[in-house]
Amino acid sequence: MSSSVGGPPLLLVTVGTDHHPFARLLDWVGRWSAGHPTWQVAVQHGATPAPGYGRCFAFCGHDELQQLFASADVVVAHGGPATITQARAAGHVPVVVPRQPALGEHVDDHQVLFARRLGAAGVVHLAETEAALAAAVDAARAGAHGGRPAAAGGDVPPGVLKVGLVVEQLVAGRRRARRPLGPA
Repeated sequence: MSSSVGGPPLLLVTVGTDHHPFARLLDWVGRWSAGHPTWQVAVQHGATPAPGYGRCFAFCGHDELQQLFASADVVVAHGGPATITQARAAGHVPVVVPRQPALGEHVDDHQVLFARRLGAAGVVHLAETEAALAAAVDAARAGAHGGRPAAAGGDVPPGVLKVGLVVEQLVAGRRRARRPLGPA
């Protein structure tokens, strides 16, 4: 259900649960939001400091996140495969801003590679610049690139999704492996 029925449109922004801050995305959305005062904005900001706009929360439960996906008019997300899949399952072609390792937003460039592949396939609206983010939000609102996918779970090619999820698991495992194990 879209929030635009009986209320202002809702932009959901989610940076996921990674421990790296993602201030670049929240800064871009903040400037976009300032120019679109009729929109409500909900921001799951994770390890990034809460921005000064919208309804902000660091993390939320799975059910609450699913409700937000269902009620959002447009979803803006990091390039994590699980987040993209959840947005697609809720009927969105999400706007995806991949985390950049050179900016300290992640440990490697798997989100960049994954998001570019999905963007080229029309599965997401890829936004690697602030101008592209603004254009992608407008395109998502207008239903460009096929609008909302018809199939439950979206149409992320299974092989692409599997590779993305495996990379996410490997990166998470690498982070765990670097933590001291304590006394033996």
